[in-house]
Amino acid sequence: MFDFQTLLTEMAWPLTILIAWFMGEYGYRLVKLPRISTYAIVGFALASSQAGVLPQAQSTAMLLLVNIAFGLILFECGYRINLRWLRTNPWLAASSLTEAFLTFAAVYFLASWFEQSTPTALLLAALSMATSPATIVRVINEQRSSGQVTERILHLSAMNSVLAVFVFKVIVGLVVFRTSGNLWEATYSSLIVLFASVVLGTTVGILVPALLRITQRTSHDGTLAFTIAIICLVTLAHSLKLSPVLAALTFGLIARHRRVALNTSQRGFGALGDLLSILLFVFIAATLEWRQVVSGIGFGLMLIAVRQIAKMVGISLFAYISGTSWRKGVLIGMATAPMSAFVILVLEQTRSLGINLVDQLAPLAAAAITLEILGPILIQRALIWAREVPESKES
Repeated sequence: MFDFQTLLTEMAWPLTILIAWFMGEYGYRLVKLPRISTYAIVGFALASSQAGVLPQAQSTAMLLLVNIAFGLILFECGYRINLRWLRTNPWLAASSLTEAFLTFAAVYFLASWFEQSTPTALLLAALSMATSPATIVRVINEQRSSGQVTERILHLSAMNSVLAVFVFKVIVGLVVFRTSGNLWEATYSSLIVLFASVVLGTTVGILVPALLRITQRTSHDGTLAFTIAIICLVTLAHSLKLSPVLAALTFGLIARHRRVALNTSQRGFGALGDLLSILLFVFIAATLEWRQVVSGIGFGLMLIAVRQIAKMVGISLFAYISGTSWRKGVLIGMATAPMSAFVILVLEQTRSLGINLVDQLAPLAAAAITLEILGPILIQRALIWAREVPESKES
């Protein structure tokens, strides 16, 4: 017998992706609104806690698919990191450390002022350090930007995301140890996970270029090989409860320095990358509940303001000495606003470990949905004001 309700349930995600794609294209053509901002609006509006179109509980398979989408973008971000530049210009790394430290301290004191518990304040501060590489890469690809600001926000987002993962894992380990008293469990959930994730990404980053050389495909389209490798890498990291973030970033970094070149047409992984990015940003917004957003709106907006000021100050302090202007330093700081994709997926990964921090960190909901929509716009404006976007994109 035909069950219309079952059909609607099974078609919820495909229809949502279709709606998000259409609205994203329409919004971009009409007012030049970044597509991923529109994806976030659609995902939040159609979530189970809002319109009720999407299912309330997300399956393990869906979370894995979203992590693969995130992994593809993180690979590209890691691939575009130039270690030689960081060695030549150590002030760039210094600015990353400074802005991360200032952000951590500022958000921690803000959370303490709002009478949050010490573990919650520490976790909020750790997550606030990060800038989402996924949002950065997608907006850069959409705007086809190039230049000093573009490269610096890519490098800074990768570095402070790694720092955020490290600090977050250590704090989670301490929370686990404080709760369970099991030192091994606490150590495994932090340092061992980080080390194993980097080793896994490095191993794949060495093996895949070697296989491409054996098949003599290094000078041709290696996109398929890298896509398959990322799917395998993220699935393995997910199954072993490691960090797909670090594994994918490390894979991209090692692949670049194994002298395997991706041409411009291969960036973004084509139609597959576009499809999965829609799924990613819709999913991120759909995990947020309206009640959490409303209840944490005051704290959330103050968190955004404090975090943004700390990042802009930390980056601007080293702007001139690192070889750029103060103006561009401010624009780079402005472009480091987005964090939602990184934060939500890291929290979902901790839930899969049996550590439910989503409810404990409810104040992040207001900040997350605000930056999910506003963050891409800030990046877009920073790139345009830095004159790194082709003129045809500004009109």
